[in-house]
Amino acid sequence: MTARRPVNPRSQVSPRRPDGVRGPRPRTGIGLPRITPTRFFLTVALVGSAAYLAWAVTTRDPSQSPMLAAGAAVLGLVFSAIALAGAIEVVRAARRGEGGRSFAAAILGGVAGMIAFGCFAAAMVFAFLS
Repeated sequence: MTARRPVNPRSQVSPRRPDGVRGPRPRTGIGLPRITPTRFFLTVALVGSAAYLAWAVTTRDPSQSPMLAAGAAVLGLVFSAIALAGAIEVVRAARRGEGGRSFAAAILGGVAGMIAFGCFAAAMVFAFLS
């Protein structure tokens, strides 16, 4: 009977999964999602444009309509980018065989697209009013 050697933490061999195949363990999806640069910038843009639009709503002067038009247009651009990111995630998840994730990304991306069209319509109305 031989003693097992300790595992070197610098080893380049990936650990075995329970089924005996080497490779990283699959993600379970539990926990917080990873913060990617795209998610970070879209979150900052969403919060910033929503805050600007909220500030423009509370402003009472002749420049309120152009500010509302600009805020709604920028918010529409942000939601368009979110819808595009959702479409990209649909394709990636479908290629990996994750049907549920692909479906959820399609629904959320579609909702973001509808919100974007609503923001663009509001921007046009405010632009016509100004």
